[in-house]
Amino acid sequence: MYELSVSRDFVAQHFLTVPDPGPEGEVHSHHFEVAVRFAGPELGEYGYLVDIDAVDEALDTLEARYRDALLNDLPEFADANPSVERFAREFGDRLLAELDPETPDRLAVRMWEDDAAWASHERSL
Repeated sequence: MYELSVSRDFVAQHFLTVPDPGPEGEVHSHHFEVAVRFAGPELGEYGYLVDIDAVDEALDTLEARYRDALLNDLPEFADANPSVERFAREFGDRLLAELDPETPDRLAVRMWEDDAAWASHERSL
């Protein structure tokens, strides 16, 4: 099994919309770090699982979308609590909309909201 991971970091804001969120119910920032990991049993024609330059280009687009944004204002979080778990899934959805990898059969997105807490979402491709 081959794996390829690329990471980025950016600051974004959100507030939680659950009952009794405490201080997390106020707008606050996180220094998010996200690592996207592709996995698959075979390499493509040129010996890549995924072209790193193509992943970087897709991540540039996503970083521009989320950097300094208030997540609650984005359509993907309309009427949804912008938890780090949901953010990891939404980030993966948008990554796949930007990038159409042919070789890997798995994608995992791990997102840290601080030095101690992270969530991930994994899917078959």
